[in-house]
Amino acid sequence: KLDELLEEDGTLGPATEIALKRVIAWQIERAMAKSRMTKTEMARRMRTSRAALHRLLDPANPSVTLRTMDRAAAVLGKRLRVELVDGKAA
Repeated sequence: KLDELLEEDGTLGPATEIALKRVIAWQIERAMAKSRMTKTEMARRMRTSRAALHRLLDPANPSVTLRTMDRAAAVLGKRLRVELVDGKAA
């Protein structure tokens, strides 16, 4: 099983972080496109810089806070949901 191999070599955590970040960045970009919102407008509404928005949308940058993701979701009329799931679930 792939998860077991990644866990054995210590890369499961980082791979999961990157995968989650990519999904969130993709969802935010889709919502922005659907709303026809530019990056400049999105950053303004989030009360942040374009550089911070760029970090949020960069799928390879996992160092974005939940607060930033929540603000982005709110600007887009969405809600951020974070939950814990059983690590043994297939």
